[in-house]
Amino acid sequence: MKILITGASGFIGSFIVEEALRRGYETWAAVRKSSSKAFLQDERIHFIELDFSSETQMAQQLTGLQFDYIVHAAGVTKCLDPQDFHRINTEGTQHLVHVLKALQMRVKRFVYISSLSIMGAIREEQPYEEIRESDTPQPNTAYGRSKLETEKWLDTVEDLPYVILRPTGVYGPRERDYFMMAKSIKAHTDFAVGFKQQDITFVYVTDVVQAIFLAMEKGQTGRRYFLSDGEVYQSSTFSDLIRKELGNPWWIRITAPIWLLRIITCCGEYIGRWTGKVTALNNDKYNIMRQRNWRCDIEPARRELGYEPQVKLEEGVKRSIAWYKENNWL
Repeated sequence: MKILITGASGFIGSFIVEEALRRGYETWAAVRKSSSKAFLQDERIHFIELDFSSETQMAQQLTGLQFDYIVHAAGVTKCLDPQDFHRINTEGTQHLVHVLKALQMRVKRFVYISSLSIMGAIREEQPYEEIRESDTPQPNTAYGRSKLETEKWLDTVEDLPYVILRPTGVYGPRERDYFMMAKSIKAHTDFAVGFKQQDITFVYVTDVVQAIFLAMEKGQTGRRYFLSDGEVYQSSTFSDLIRKELGNPWWIRITAPIWLLRIITCCGEYIGRWTGKVTALNNDKYNIMRQRNWRCDIEPARRELGYEPQVKLEEGVKRSIAWYKENNWL
């Protein structure tokens, strides 16, 4: 079996590559010229550079190749210009599928990695209820809107056996955004936002990978599946576990009101545009942090795919912090 993994040099992508190799697939990793291959060192990997901005260029790059499975994990989560989310996440996917059609490449399964963020802030009245597939998406971030737009476009494509996965917050070794929280706690500061209860969900990276290969085998065309570890946590739980694994350093826990976060992220957005550097404190981050309900219904994934999360948050944080220490990130 031959598999193409886009976004292979990224956090999730590199773990997909490892699992594909472990299963004996002929594994092709789609990367950019500028991509780091630090986590793609296995000599069995076949590399291919794909230009998602040009269908002509991509057609030349894919001509003569045939894949049984494609896992499309490429995309961006942070941009200076909100329009770039559409250009890269949505149009990039459209270009890839157009080229597959033009080359008459008939894949057995096309797995698209979307996000719980496509749903936005819904079911926010307490007590919070799980976000379900039947709920109407109301994305409140440019990232979420680009993912939802892509999902809707895939629905219009004929003869494409696609399955969509919508993971909640993905964490684990090599991840950089949640890592910043660990770095902050090591520096004795924990920062939270809002005084209203916040229910958070997580999914460990290898459980996302598990779901990807189950979707390749059992996923029904056009279906969407939410992914989490099946548990719900409070906003302080993650930082408490990180602090424990760091040896319980002294810290100051700061809980800021939502209005202060709005000021900080507006400043961050302005500074990012002025310096030309993407900052984590931007308008999308504001909407993500102010959202109170991140519960989601994973029963369809359990029932239809046989998905069963293996790593709960305490164990996942333990593994992640150990990796950060071993690799001198902390």
